[in-house]
Amino acid sequence: MIKTDYKILDLRLHRAESWLKCSEIYSNDDDVSFISQWIAFNSCYLTDTEKEERLCERESFKNFIKALIINDKQNRIENCLWDNYSDFIRTLIDNHFVYSQFWVSIRHGDSDWKDTFEKSKILALKALSERNVVLVMSIVLDRLYCLRNQLMHGGATYHSSINRQQVKDGKRMLSELMPIIVEIMKTSGKEYDWGEISYPVIK
Repeated sequence: MIKTDYKILDLRLHRAESWLKCSEIYSNDDDVSFISQWIAFNSCYLTDTEKEERLCERESFKNFIKALIINDKQNRIENCLWDNYSDFIRTLIDNHFVYSQFWVSIRHGDSDWKDTFEKSKILALKALSERNVVLVMSIVLDRLYCLRNQLMHGGATYHSSINRQQVKDGKRMLSELMPIIVEIMKTSGKEYDWGEISYPVIK
């Protein structure tokens, strides 16, 4: 029989906050801090579903973003992105090295990524101008997810100078967004079901 030491949401946020503390401890190490921030993000959104119903990770966090925006009554995410990170977002969506289809094309030896990349840039800039928070957040996190994969799967050198600026800026943005996300989830209380936790504490 599975029992948890905390209520599901409490446990989810307890784990997220532990990784946020880790990120603070290693705040001078951009790689470790960025990875810790992403693990905190995983702690917030990852749910336990039946294998056949499990969504791909990107689709899962897109649904999570929609839920966040619904529960963000004070528009904290929107204000954070537009007030502090508009320039970074424009730089990020213009960087094909954090566009996953680019790497698929590299492996296949084609240039199929170019058309979809240009379309994604147009879509992102339009969403930015219209303050479409869900779409902008989804596109930004999709780019950062590609960066996260490079780091987590050994596709980048520790403290590499090649991807340094996007790691540094991505870490800085997540360091502001993650406390906001945690607070939104806390204040939602029992009004919103964030889903079953993936790895409950078992006694």
